[in-house]
Amino acid sequence: MSQDEKDNIYKDLTQLGGSSAIPASPDEAVLERVPNPHKDRDYAVRFTAPEFTSICPMTGQPDFAHLMLDYVPGDWLVESKSLKLYLTSFRNHGDFHEACTISITKRIQETIEPKWLRLGGYWYPRGGMPIDIFYQTGEAPKDVWIPPQDVPNYRGRG
Repeated sequence: MSQDEKDNIYKDLTQLGGSSAIPASPDEAVLERVPNPHKDRDYAVRFTAPEFTSICPMTGQPDFAHLMLDYVPGDWLVESKSLKLYLTSFRNHGDFHEACTISITKRIQETIEPKWLRLGGYWYPRGGMPIDIFYQTGEAPKDVWIPPQDVPNYRGRG
């Protein structure tokens, strides 16, 4: 691919390759996409965010989660820097675990229209009880290796 072709493909990206401020909220965050260079085959993509943070809407205290996103792309890939900034925008966002986890999956689905998507939200205890949230769009395409998430359950000090 020539440099002109690359420049044309990436001309609409607003965050890649430059300085970017952390968005004030998920609504203000720009989630970007890039063309899938291998549309001719199915494969899995994984992003892991082991230090995801949001705010409890009742107490204002921080909540922490280990997020694991797997997807099989169609025509588009999630641009990774925009995904990092989008996830970081939750740091000052007050919402329950379920709302955060599902809103992330909805936003990614709307942006890239993957063939398949799964998100595991492994939340650390609030009130002594971990809350884990899982979402999947359906069966994974056949002949695509989807590794298990294998995020261990929270075990405290034991």
